[in-house]
Amino acid sequence: MPRTLFALILLLAGTLAARAQAPDDGSRPAPTNPCTRQTFEGIAYVVCSVDAAKADLRLFWKDAAGTPYRLFSGVAEAVTGQGHRLLFAMNAGMYREDFTPMGLYVEDGEALIPVNREAPPKVSGPVPNFFKQPNGIFYLDDAGAHIIPTADFLKQGPKARLATQSGPMLVMEGKINPIFILGSTDRTRRNGVGLASDGTLRFVISEDSVNFHDFARFFRDELNCENALFLDGGNGTGLYNPALGRNDTSWHGGYGPILGLVEEKRD
Repeated sequence: MPRTLFALILLLAGTLAARAQAPDDGSRPAPTNPCTRQTFEGIAYVVCSVDAAKADLRLFWKDAAGTPYRLFSGVAEAVTGQGHRLLFAMNAGMYREDFTPMGLYVEDGEALIPVNREAPPKVSGPVPNFFKQPNGIFYLDDAGAHIIPTADFLKQGPKARLATQSGPMLVMEGKINPIFILGSTDRTRRNGVGLASDGTLRFVISEDSVNFHDFARFFRDELNCENALFLDGGNGTGLYNPALGRNDTSWHGGYGPILGLVEEKRD
């Protein structure tokens, strides 16, 4: 073998070995952003799509000291401290003045707040959104992701590893909740979660004001969601997504339950 060719082979082998043994310098490429901007019938939305079977989707409420996170930045810092990265986060349902979830809250398989079975309060004005019927539960178990009415959840008694209760249901088995009014003037910013026919979860927040009926149709007609659940509305909605420059804050001091997509640390 000619000496020149032999030298080139040795050089190539050494280069490949060095690359294989090179330590991770933290310069890994940025992950694909799961969130995109979409427009439907003149209303702007941000849609974050998640494959629940593969993604690390988590619920956050309190930190290690037992204090509500309230802010997306607090959740992001906690995740970073574990060596991971928070890709996006969104408020995960309604909550009380002390940031306690209004209904069922299951984190890491533990039910920290039980199912809310309260009857709608007797009020002279509109019924609070949480109590508009049927309300529902978004949960993950060993079989995958589910969005079902609360009554069905109670009948089935699934063993959820993650769950949040809110209301009302937006879409049920492909049908829009019949309590919604076409052309309603009750318009505000809203967010919710839907389960598409291919098993993809769609977390949606509106950039513009939208009524319940149009919000539900976006899930069903544009995102192909057979089932969808309203999470919250007004100034209580928020999104964290660094790729879109979003780190929203709530007008009343923070959020209660927070849903987040975590990118696991790469060895």
